[in-house]
Amino acid sequence: MEDERSFSDICGGRLALQRRYYSPSCREFCLSCPRLSLRSLTAVTCTVWLAAYGLFSLCENSMILSAAIFITLVGLLGYLHFVKIDQETLLIIDSLGIQMTSSYASGKESTTFIEMGKVKDIVINEAIYMQKVIYYLCILLQDPAEPHGISQVVPVFQSAKPRLDCLIEIYRSCQEILAQQKATSTNP
Repeated sequence: MEDERSFSDICGGRLALQRRYYSPSCREFCLSCPRLSLRSLTAVTCTVWLAAYGLFSLCENSMILSAAIFITLVGLLGYLHFVKIDQETLLIIDSLGIQMTSSYASGKESTTFIEMGKVKDIVINEAIYMQKVIYYLCILLQDPAEPHGISQVVPVFQSAKPRLDCLIEIYRSCQEILAQQKATSTNP
């Protein structure tokens, strides 16, 4: 079963949440951000090239125009390959673990997998960000030395930064799977 809903991020931008239910013990959540705007890309490119043309008219050195074109192209490629994330995915399987995937605008993907035995809980945490209180979903990893302790906090959906209403939906679904996994692990 699959459904899609629209939410907003902490800055008011549009996010699309796709929920896929593969089985009662396996769910996937995909948060998609808007694609790179052609208008903003054109504005940045024109600004850099106009500034370079202004410097060229003062200095009459053609290296300035060549450098501006080169810097713009390298900057755009670097932004698309290392910064702009189009989609973040959280896949949770109760007997296996949690997989987080970030898909960049260039097509590059970054994947992190956490075994379910290391997961203590999934919680919604709050933080102060730019003079605002924001909420984020995070995975608490169990400390191997101390069973009741937490060794690490792994934030989820770092790029999309969804609002609380979206996080609550994902949180409830993840808690259902974690409760089911704890129930099956205690009853052999």
